[in-house]
Amino acid sequence: MKTISYYFLIFFIYSVLGWIMESTYVSIGQKKFVNRGFLIGPYCPIYGYGALIMIIYLEQYKDNILTVFILGIAICSFLEYITSYLMEKIFKARWWDYSDRKFNLNGRVCGKNALLFGLGGLIVIYLVHPIIGTLISKLNNYLILILSIIFFVIYIIDTIVSFNIVNKLKKNLSNVEVRKDSTQELKNLVSEIINNNINNKTNINIFQKRIINAFPDFDIKKYVKIRKKKIEGLFKKN
Repeated sequence: MKTISYYFLIFFIYSVLGWIMESTYVSIGQKKFVNRGFLIGPYCPIYGYGALIMIIYLEQYKDNILTVFILGIAICSFLEYITSYLMEKIFKARWWDYSDRKFNLNGRVCGKNALLFGLGGLIVIYLVHPIIGTLISKLNNYLILILSIIFFVIYIIDTIVSFNIVNKLKKNLSNVEVRKDSTQELKNLVSEIINNNINNKTNINIFQKRIINAFPDFDIKKYVKIRKKKIEGLFKKN
């Protein structure tokens, strides 16, 4: 019988595999190692969720390769879109942007990725999971429970720490002291401070830099610009 522990172990394994795949791809493109992903550890939950959903719902369509391909596109594209939307709402920052790619939807998903999701669905259902599923099935339930508890604790702690890091990053990039002074010199100084914080990443620690390196399209600048406009509006009123 497949338990919650079993499914969490599946989720965690595919999160790690997703991290390996994406970090390798990005590292090759940037010609340096990039610890890809929102979390500090070597796992990308979005891949774990995507794989888990496909394994649960697509195995019943295993006899129809086209259906698996199309549903893989639909499920993972929806998941990527929702993840992008929620993370932007939570952190007030855009983590990735496909606006410059063809067939994109609000810059959150794009045609190229959608096709890769469909291909990934085929690889998971027909090649990877038969092996992983067989290996896990050889473990006794007690060991599966212990492993899932260990990985769950690590995952939760990492999530809490990572949320805190990004919140501090957002604060460091946008927290500028504002004084009600109507002089043009001070207005220019405030603008310069904001720009310097963005360009030089002032007061950003090693973990915050990792987030920026992991997501080249991480865009908090537009929110800082909104704050800048509010500051400038304050000066105009005076």
